[in-house]
Amino acid sequence: MTLQSIIAEARPKQWSKNILVFAAPGALGVLNEWESLSKTLVVFVAFCSVASGTYYWNDIKDVEQDRLHPKKKFRPIARGAVSLPLARVVGSVLLVLGPLVGFLVRPAAGGIIALYALLTIGYSTWWKHIALLDLALVASGFVLRAMAGAAGTQTPMSMWFVMCVTFGSFFIVTGKRFAELLEMGDNAGTTRVSLKAYSLTYLRQVLVVAVTATVVTYCMWAFENASQVDETIPFHGLSIVPMVLALLRYLMVLENGDGGAPEEVFLKDRTIQLFGAAWVVVYGLAVYTS
Repeated sequence: MTLQSIIAEARPKQWSKNILVFAAPGALGVLNEWESLSKTLVVFVAFCSVASGTYYWNDIKDVEQDRLHPKKKFRPIARGAVSLPLARVVGSVLLVLGPLVGFLVRPAAGGIIALYALLTIGYSTWWKHIALLDLALVASGFVLRAMAGAAGTQTPMSMWFVMCVTFGSFFIVTGKRFAELLEMGDNAGTTRVSLKAYSLTYLRQVLVVAVTATVVTYCMWAFENASQVDETIPFHGLSIVPMVLALLRYLMVLENGDGGAPEEVFLKDRTIQLFGAAWVVVYGLAVYTS
């Protein structure tokens, strides 16, 4: 048992998901103000803490199933590098620490982080075995990240922004399930019970619905923002192009048999990174030059 194993079980690679806390304040262009940026950074740290705590407890609950999985069996708890008693202590401390840090920024932010912890624990314990509900609950975690960032900085959230994050999250989560089912085939149900209720055809249809809704709501959000400023160059509208290309690229990755770990795809796929960087530049110009 080593410190390295304890840190690995916290899954620091997954912390990239928590960048969503910067979405709302970034979209309104307030991250260039130190007060807003510092509060968002603290909320980011708080979410990393509580998310790692939920990963600990999820792996504690799934230790037997993970040992049957070709990749998950190498997780520290599954392979015995972190004992179950220690995992329970570390996981509990991280779960409590996250909301407390969030409360230091604003009570609303701490409350959202606490809600995320409760939903995730409920998911790990009961709800992940219920088809569709498992997708909705995991997707809600991404939405709560964006809400926590908005609450911490008192940034208003557009209805279209919330809907775009919601459908985009549902798209990513469905893609993860699709990749798992494609990889595991008939044995998928042994590692995740809810996969028994899905078929590749059905998940493809859900992916199409989710990605279409994501594109439509993003377009409405971009046009709504554009209508509130006087743009010489339509950067808000132009930001739609790299966004759609990134989504289509991820669909291609899924069809090629990858995507079981979305965070690894985003960290390794140079094409998605290129489209993502292009979106950041174009949308940044839309926000900070208008």
